[in-house]
Amino acid sequence: MKSGGMMKNDNRNDRRTSGPAKGTGKTKATGKANAAGKTKVTAGKETRVPVGQGREKTAVKKKSGLCPVADKCGGCSWINQPYAEQLKKKEKQLGELLAPFCKIEGVIPMEHPEHYRNKVHAVFGENRYHDVISGIYEQKSHRIVPVDSCLIENAKADEIIVSIRGLLKSFHIRPYNEDTGYGLLRHVLIRTGHVTGQIMVVLVLASPILPSKNNFVKALLKLHPEITTVVINVNNRNTSMVLGDKEHVIYGKGYIEDELCGKRFRISPKSFYQVNPVQTEILYGKALEYAGLTGKETVVDAYCGTGTIGMIASDKAGKVISVELNADAVRDARNNAKANQIRNIQFYQNDAGKFLVEMAAQGAKVDVVLMDPPRSGSTEEFMSSVVRIGPERIVYVSCNPETLVRDLKYFKKKGYCVAKGVGVDMFPFTDSLEAVTLLVRQKK
Repeated sequence: MKSGGMMKNDNRNDRRTSGPAKGTGKTKATGKANAAGKTKVTAGKETRVPVGQGREKTAVKKKSGLCPVADKCGGCSWINQPYAEQLKKKEKQLGELLAPFCKIEGVIPMEHPEHYRNKVHAVFGENRYHDVISGIYEQKSHRIVPVDSCLIENAKADEIIVSIRGLLKSFHIRPYNEDTGYGLLRHVLIRTGHVTGQIMVVLVLASPILPSKNNFVKALLKLHPEITTVVINVNNRNTSMVLGDKEHVIYGKGYIEDELCGKRFRISPKSFYQVNPVQTEILYGKALEYAGLTGKETVVDAYCGTGTIGMIASDKAGKVISVELNADAVRDARNNAKANQIRNIQFYQNDAGKFLVEMAAQGAKVDVVLMDPPRSGSTEEFMSSVVRIGPERIVYVSCNPETLVRDLKYFKKKGYCVAKGVGVDMFPFTDSLEAVTLLVRQKK
């Protein structure tokens, strides 16, 4: 699953960040003590409760199972199912879908399937008592559901969001109200490096001015000195996109770095980076195993995002051609390749389908195509261009097995058979499943 733009990616396979038409998506909720501290949440329902000595706090009473608001959030639809059962269901589903093409090798589980998300997104607002809250949008609504923490999200990111909410009152910062247009803070996005431990905080504001920004950063760093950079992103439009076009750095470098499969990657606020790096290494390992590279092949990495799988493949390929539409992702990809001293890879900013059409028209020769399309699957234009180029092998990475099946049917008609396939559990506690298949051109 790859993409350059944040929402483009998240809308494909992560319901926690794909919200109703008006909003920005299902996002991370937090429910610890805020500055006003006057709200109690019981299974998503607010009541005011005193806690003594002039202090009040937000509490969450579990309704049932592991998460008290699972029924409202919808981001972890399988949260109350034992992990072994989740894997059995996913294997059964994938096996049935791919049965007309091949027998799958199973579904690769995650050894520790908790707190795996390295990107955490919270929407900010007020409850009916005008207390600041941060959290997720309730399914099919624009009501914010506050919770203390999330089982699948980075725990440190949860803590930072709670701290930001607690600082707002003392700095006279109000959350943005979409109905009235008043207020400042719309969202907070936290990105963490799994290997490096670096942390980026992105404050999404309705206007570019953050009151006492230097003091705000100092106060936040006092609580969380582990934060490595803070960025202001300005989104003053009525849009479903979380991030706006303008941003400026108020602390640190404006990006973080992380390591994946032995390569180091630069991650900016808008660039795509896999949200579960542990399973991503397994996913990419399977994809490259299927690709069967010997060091001589010309490889096309379509929908390349920030170039992760293409750069990892470059060690075993003769040449890699990577294509991505998003300009920010391409810029990061080129910086990543330079930082890793990779010289046998080229990045092109273009629509993958159009680029392949041009390659086919020029009679280009490609040995392997790595394709990782959005949740909606590939396009017939792109797939027909792949067929015209005629690679010996196509490795199709999919975050939506149903559209994968549709596309496999097309390739089968055009002379490609599915040699093997496997599932990788990238998103435990959800019904999402990643799959890798190898397509081989049949001899005529």
